[in-house]
Amino acid sequence: MAMTQDEPTIVRFSDAIKAASWNAHEHAEHSRYMQDLLAGRLDRRRYADLVAQNYFAYRILEDASRVMATDAVGGSFAFPELSRIEALEADLADLLGPEWAGRITATPATTEYCERLQATCFDWPGGYVAHHYVRYMGDLSGGQVIRRIVERTYDLGPEGTRFYVFDQIDDLKAFKERYRELLDATPWPAEEQERIVEEILVAYRLNTAVLDGLGAA
Repeated sequence: MAMTQDEPTIVRFSDAIKAASWNAHEHAEHSRYMQDLLAGRLDRRRYADLVAQNYFAYRILEDASRVMATDAVGGSFAFPELSRIEALEADLADLLGPEWAGRITATPATTEYCERLQATCFDWPGGYVAHHYVRYMGDLSGGQVIRRIVERTYDLGPEGTRFYVFDQIDDLKAFKERYRELLDATPWPAEEQERIVEEILVAYRLNTAVLDGLGAA
């Protein structure tokens, strides 16, 4: 009988992303600031600092979503139901008062992150998807844990944590799987997939730097 070679295993792009970024993801989740926040060692104003930094980043990322909406590749990921800006503005008003816009400042790390978003997300679909993936998939996953702990620790109720509430998505688990399937189905060449993974790692590094820049208790 003739010997046949085993067919090569096909690795899903979404699985390759998860494997390549796992350590970076874990490092971000276990930053000192995040550990202090979730342990209740920070006051509400320090929690508001995180909300403010998110606001600066999402303002650019969601501007990019509007630009990418008509792109053949990027447009597939520009889900309007993910939009966070209105929720962030409402959270900041709850936490800092109606004059919140004059009370927030981007840290140097957030400024660097925003500059990267500006440079990569408006004319490179793969770069847009890389940053989009890191932020929104994180919000839909670990962000839900953060929401529950923060609400309980700081007695916030829904006010102040709307950022983590995706009320236009009925099933978060199903949405995340749909997102992964879209990553797998998009016909990126192997070289572009490598570039996207590299940019995802950059995004994690920048996000971790933002958390580190907020300091510890």
